[in-house]
Amino acid sequence: MEEKKKIKWRFGVLMLIVVLAAFSRLIPHPPNFTPIGAMALFGAAWFTNRFQALLLPLLALWLSDLALNNLIYAGYYEGFTWLHSGFYWTYGAFLLIGLVGRVWLKKIKPTRIITGSLMASSLFFLMSNFGVWTTGLMYPLTVQGLIACYTAALPFFLNTLAGDLLYSSALFGSFELARYRFPVLQINRV
Repeated sequence: MEEKKKIKWRFGVLMLIVVLAAFSRLIPHPPNFTPIGAMALFGAAWFTNRFQALLLPLLALWLSDLALNNLIYAGYYEGFTWLHSGFYWTYGAFLLIGLVGRVWLKKIKPTRIITGSLMASSLFFLMSNFGVWTTGLMYPLTVQGLIACYTAALPFFLNTLAGDLLYSSALFGSFELARYRFPVLQINRV
């Protein structure tokens, strides 16, 4: 098969994995047990074009947010919602995870994927909860308020950590299995 067709097949499989992961957020799950960090790491690891590596998983995340905000949580928002109120903290954390993943996962090995998942969970926890604190709606804008915010979020962090580890295993593992089964996918990163 010619190289361009191989690249198209590989790109399609990578996108399918990312899109399926994003829309798995629509399935009932414990709070924060989602593939967000795993998607950012997977895209960063396997797309060679840095813009695709960061923006395509972000686009999939945004599309799943559109579905969540306007179908699942429709009664929570007034009218059609393009972006939720704290989107810049969530998407900022997602992009930062992707940037870290680009560097950390230049060599894709199980130990690096596990460590990357731990970093992704930690970055998301720190950034998203800092964003909650900055609103001043739930916690006072003091050091004690910030500590209280992070303390209250610890159970969610455990779910984020478990979700990132499970989904990273699933995303990276399924692509490795596909690469083994279908030689057309065994070219280097696209």
